[in-house]
Amino acid sequence: MITRAVPSRPWAGTASLEVAYIWLYKQQWQGEYTLDDKIVAGITAFLTTPGKSLGNPHQLIANQNKSYIGSYTLGMGFVLTPEEAQVLIDKDPKNQEVLFPYLNGEDLNSRPDQSPSRWVINFKDYPLDAEHDDSKKPKGAPYASDYPNCLAILRERVKPERSTKAKDVAAAPWWQFWRIRSELYGLIEECDRVLLRARIANMHSVIFVPNNWVYNEKLVVFTDCSLAILQSNIHEIWAREYSSSLKKDMQYTPSDCFETFPFPTPDPSDLSTQFPTLDTIGETYYTHRQSVMRDRQEGLTKTYNRFHNTSEMADDIQKLRSLHIEMDEAVAAAYQATVENWHDLDLEHDFHQTKQGIRFTISETARREVLDRLLELNHKRYAEEVAQGLHEKKGKSKKAKGKTTKKQKTTGDDPQEEQISLF
Repeated sequence: MITRAVPSRPWAGTASLEVAYIWLYKQQWQGEYTLDDKIVAGITAFLTTPGKSLGNPHQLIANQNKSYIGSYTLGMGFVLTPEEAQVLIDKDPKNQEVLFPYLNGEDLNSRPDQSPSRWVINFKDYPLDAEHDDSKKPKGAPYASDYPNCLAILRERVKPERSTKAKDVAAAPWWQFWRIRSELYGLIEECDRVLLRARIANMHSVIFVPNNWVYNEKLVVFTDCSLAILQSNIHEIWAREYSSSLKKDMQYTPSDCFETFPFPTPDPSDLSTQFPTLDTIGETYYTHRQSVMRDRQEGLTKTYNRFHNTSEMADDIQKLRSLHIEMDEAVAAAYQATVENWHDLDLEHDFHQTKQGIRFTISETARREVLDRLLELNHKRYAEEVAQGLHEKKGKSKKAKGKTTKKQKTTGDDPQEEQISLF
């Protein structure tokens, strides 16, 4: 049982990092609970105060295959400057078939147009050549060897590095990404654009980008989702509640932040049909935000720094706040129309103190109420899926192997209580 906790505090040593401190009691606790040096009613496993709805959220079948972490190249040799990519295209226009703009989290959040600053050689799942094709189930052309200029670069820059890695990595096709994400790129092939966000970021911002880029592993890509829902404070507070963190940054993990999130309808794909206003306000908000970044020549991070700055009263930022309120209210209305007990929800938008500092967001009272309602809805949706047999296990699952945390010096007089520092 957690009796006392500090969710985040700068490390006292020389390393630049944040740590969490936890005090555990092995028996029934009769004393006070202290969170961030404040007495609270209790402390959850997420180092928050418990709400009216108890328990952890469940992953929902309805949300599967709609969010993906991007490609993991495992080798900087795949990555090119725009000039290097152009040289390869000039040598042989055919090389353009395996050269793609390569977007990462820094480009997404810092560049006003979210354009990639680098390119990447991407052989997808191509066999090396006909000789190395699978004899039982040959894939056939194209082969990596069809692009000798690009293959030569990977042979020089990637193959030697891969050979020094663990056995499974060294044995893998060195000319291919370590994680190709073929399913992701197959799903978005017919889309005009895709929605994504940086996997690690202080500001929560989702954005559309072209579907014909390569997205690296620092990005989360969403398929068939509503920008208004994902950009809303209703989704953000859920994601922050159940994500891990790095300093003040949220680490958005699809399995914890997205697959557990209960959308207004059981099937997220139905949102556009049932609530076309969500698409309208989402597009209005998005278009205005793009114009703010273009006119100011500032990226998402700087734009949202302005958005949350109490002294920033420029007309374009004020309008962005107003549109965000309108978007949040449209999302809340979608829940009110489809879910019982979602009436009388006052979001109380203003500048409020949060764990991330002062933010223009919904009030703490509204945040707690929304989290309670979402958790209750998650449990309801999960129970419905269980009743439909969607969560039946197909065989015995292996016991998860968790990392043990090193115990720190015991504090207090009671030997049952231990302090743990989590990095």
